[in-house]
Amino acid sequence: MCLGIPGEVLSIEQNAVGIAMGRVSFGGVVREVCLAYVPDVQVGDYVIVHAGFALNKLNEEEAKEVFEMLEQMSALADADPEGDG
Repeated sequence: MCLGIPGEVLSIEQNAVGIAMGRVSFGGVVREVCLAYVPDVQVGDYVIVHAGFALNKLNEEEAKEVFEMLEQMSALADADPEGDG
């Protein structure tokens, strides 16, 4: 099982060997991501990222739903700091 995280593409450029790379924001945390698997992606699009690779595009509504679920999970974890249920 793998976990893909949605992020918003902030910028796109080609690296030294011609592979599309992008700066992607994950709720404010910005990382460099390989965009080779999503050649039609544009700045402002949302992508699912796993292990530094954007695997597919998704719409903004889907991305926001995932962000909300992650926030709810974080709130639940914070409410149970001992981790016992």
